[in-house]
Amino acid sequence: MTTDRVRLVKLLGGKAIPASQIYLPLDSQYDPSLATHPIYPYDPTKAAALVKSSGYHGQLITLDYYNNLQDMIALAPGLLQDFQQVGLNVAIRGVGHNSLLQIAGYGYAAVRVDMRGSGDSDGILYDEYLPQEQDDALEVLTWLAAQPWCTGAVGIIGKSWGGFNGLQIAARRPPELKAVISVCSTDDRYADDVHYMGGCLLAADALPWASTMLAYNALPPDPAVVGARWRAMWYDRLEHTPPFIEAWLTHQRRDAFWKHGSVCEDYAAITCPVYAVGGWADAYTNAIPRLLAGLPGPRKGLIGPWAHLYPHQGVPEPAIGFLQECLRWWDYWLKGVETGIMDEPQLRVWMPDAVEPSPFYAERPGRWVAEPSWPSPNIQPYRYVLTADTADTDAAAESRLDCLGAQATGIDAGVWCPYGQRTDWPPDQRAEDGRSLTFTSAPLTERMEILGFPDVTLSVAADRPNALVAVRLCAVAPTGASTLVTRGLLNLTHRDSHERPTPLEPGRRYTVTARLDATAYALPPGHRWRVAVSPTYWPWAWPSPEPVTLSVFRGEASWLTLPVRAPRPQDAELRAFEPAEGAAPAAVEALRADTNVATVSRDVATGRVTLSVETAEGYRIRADGLEYDAVSTDTYSIVEGEPLSATVRCDRAITVARGSWSTRVQTRSTMSADTRQFHVTNAIDAYEGPVRVVAKTWAVSIPRDLV
Repeated sequence: MTTDRVRLVKLLGGKAIPASQIYLPLDSQYDPSLATHPIYPYDPTKAAALVKSSGYHGQLITLDYYNNLQDMIALAPGLLQDFQQVGLNVAIRGVGHNSLLQIAGYGYAAVRVDMRGSGDSDGILYDEYLPQEQDDALEVLTWLAAQPWCTGAVGIIGKSWGGFNGLQIAARRPPELKAVISVCSTDDRYADDVHYMGGCLLAADALPWASTMLAYNALPPDPAVVGARWRAMWYDRLEHTPPFIEAWLTHQRRDAFWKHGSVCEDYAAITCPVYAVGGWADAYTNAIPRLLAGLPGPRKGLIGPWAHLYPHQGVPEPAIGFLQECLRWWDYWLKGVETGIMDEPQLRVWMPDAVEPSPFYAERPGRWVAEPSWPSPNIQPYRYVLTADTADTDAAAESRLDCLGAQATGIDAGVWCPYGQRTDWPPDQRAEDGRSLTFTSAPLTERMEILGFPDVTLSVAADRPNALVAVRLCAVAPTGASTLVTRGLLNLTHRDSHERPTPLEPGRRYTVTARLDATAYALPPGHRWRVAVSPTYWPWAWPSPEPVTLSVFRGEASWLTLPVRAPRPQDAELRAFEPAEGAAPAAVEALRADTNVATVSRDVATGRVTLSVETAEGYRIRADGLEYDAVSTDTYSIVEGEPLSATVRCDRAITVARGSWSTRVQTRSTMSADTRQFHVTNAIDAYEGPVRVVAKTWAVSIPRDLV
């Protein structure tokens, strides 16, 4: 074996395994001792035979490597020789995360700004997207445009939070801002963010994200940047930064709190060009078609198969040359260079082929398709009536089905916002289907492609004044495997308005429509669509105060509407994206193996079901010696038949250090509820070296408002 094996094992965090059983890199099941274990000799002849039998002999395979690029460059020749010896044609491609350096290489001044109260900036970060945040951004834009190295034309690019405030700042119409690229963001903070979904409290993300921000906001600035005043700045943050969850829970309706920063309130306020980008696996994709339909100015949309990542990071694959795409956008709108980007279709999306269910996808087979405008006349509604246990194109006699919600329905939901980790996607949905009312179509006789927002209209009744409905659309293979395609939640007290909810009248029938998340999917012949309905979806939706029996009236009163897209010949003529590339990332040394573990346990005696999610990472930046280590655990627990037993606990521990300087922050957050109130606790312990310097606790009870 040509490869420097010792260096490779070190590069992989000290853990590797011969291919007797394949795990993902840095999997917790790796055993370092196996790397040189004598019972696993390397036999290139056997390896070549396995490659040939697998069908990969001679095919081009690209390996992307994101970290420790210098080490990988040194190892690459040996790795390539080993691959070639067994018949694999492999290209090793370094893909950097540093998009700012990449753009700077083309003559742009790229500036990253720490928001007030975060990183190395002064002040306190009191919450997300406050007016102060936008005011600060306007000052930054004015300063940038006045610099002698700036033409006066400025663009904003950001992902997630940075994508949100890029749109919000654009709505303020600063004259310096000429264009925006908004990645993985939303136009509606109430409908599509970590707090609420369809009027339901997102137990899966509201407290976990607030807990993460509690820990982030408690971190110190870097003494190497701010100097000796770092400690005073740190103590100020620890003393004055509030737990965000308290404000979020105080506003359970779509009131002025959420309307602020939701650009959907006035799309016309944004007049500068906007490029909205996301992925089907991300939680924020719904905004892209809405922005294309609502914005009055120049706009484009791009949706790949990706999780909450930039497209050049590409999980699932295919990654694309997104930074080259950005350059075309900036050259056109900031420099006036004709790049052809605005001559192309307004919306370009990845049309995924059907896949078996899996908690992780390294890639999603499919193809690129495009629509010249959105809404597109090429999308036509196709209706399935929910009859008996089937979804049919023909109406049938009306009848009623009842479902007493199992509290653990939703335990196989996957994470709300995938980051491309190995436990992010929903596994096989057959267990969830068994806990729900299901309506399954006949096998398709020809391929059907959908693109857009599916809707499910239901005639329902509930036996309690406060209830919700969770609706899933699954693709069922001939094997019976059920793959989740998309889903939606609706708090039934919000059936008429998210601003003015009203209780249900028990036993009364209502007609409601649950809009499912935007999606694209190509279902082949022989496969079936399935609609699944339940009054519970833990831990995504916080459960109703009492067990709910939901009645669905099947027949012509309940139906599924699919946005069916006819294939266009022009799809085959689309310009190919360039390969993914990026500036070399900062060289880091791993301090621990990255961890991403999700475990479901069930106590048979008590009926308690617990989902525990643990993540961890640790590294040292070689250039300046800064060390960062973070461990995060989220625990969701509920007892069958007892919705008031629902609890969420979030633990965070972050160490930031350099040499003799060392700080550590630990936070603990919990949430529970009774019939009238939510109960929330938060705690921070901050350490300088071994000494605890700050200990703070909060406890608050907030009335439930039809949630």
